[in-house]
Amino acid sequence: MCTPDKKTLHMLKEKARLIRVSCVQMIHKAKSGHVGGSLGLSDIFASLFFKILNHDPSNPKWEGRDRFVLSNGHVVPVLYAAMAYSGYFPVEELMTLREFGSRLQGHPSRTNLPGIEISTGSLGQGLGVAVGMALAARQKNQDHRIYCSIGDGESQEGSIWEAALSAGHYKLDNLTVFMDRNFIQIDGNTEDINALEPVADKWKAFNWHVIEANGNDFVEIFKAFDQAKSLKGKPAIILFRTRLGFPVSFMDGVSKWHGTAPKDEEAQKALDEIEAFYQSGE
Repeated sequence: MCTPDKKTLHMLKEKARLIRVSCVQMIHKAKSGHVGGSLGLSDIFASLFFKILNHDPSNPKWEGRDRFVLSNGHVVPVLYAAMAYSGYFPVEELMTLREFGSRLQGHPSRTNLPGIEISTGSLGQGLGVAVGMALAARQKNQDHRIYCSIGDGESQEGSIWEAALSAGHYKLDNLTVFMDRNFIQIDGNTEDINALEPVADKWKAFNWHVIEANGNDFVEIFKAFDQAKSLKGKPAIILFRTRLGFPVSFMDGVSKWHGTAPKDEEAQKALDEIEAFYQSGE
């Protein structure tokens, strides 16, 4: 893995555009879902599923695959979109989000959809599972990596810190965690509700390598994951600064859009702004 060249950057931007468009469309159709965080994380998920993760959509149970755990399971639309566009299931199935009988439930279900490593949604639990996976891989002398996504609001859960303490104690350098640090949870700003700062110092105190990066910049995303993979003797956490709802102006940083589905006019405006953003070449 290295800094993406122009061709790769172009590909990743197109995948991120498709992911963002699908997130808006499927959440609008379902009339339920978490659009803000899904949009903000789209660049990271495009990078993971199309370049960084060692995985095989045609063989989801391949033993040598990297494991990915979505601890903040409410942003599963971005995971579904990334999985669909990388070939785990037909893209058309995205529009069944949250329907009765659909494999695409409001939180990821391991029993429903091949490629989902663990059912998540109860905040704080996914990181503990990822730590267990990393320990198991070490005990079996396996060289795949474990990646885990957590939310910043989720990090107010005590179970996050129990898992973090264990990973630091066991020096799990095969584990890379990244936090969606957009400062927004359903009730408002994280620092107003239950302050996390200085969050980097907290993770360092738990014996983790801490990397800080812009989660909406592909070059910084790749550098951060590359650094995390190269580190030895400690687990790594990447504190990705993202923008809730990016690049949709009326969603940007507004806590309402943490868990509100856009109505007809709002969805169309969001789609128009996403297309305009990519046409502008930013």
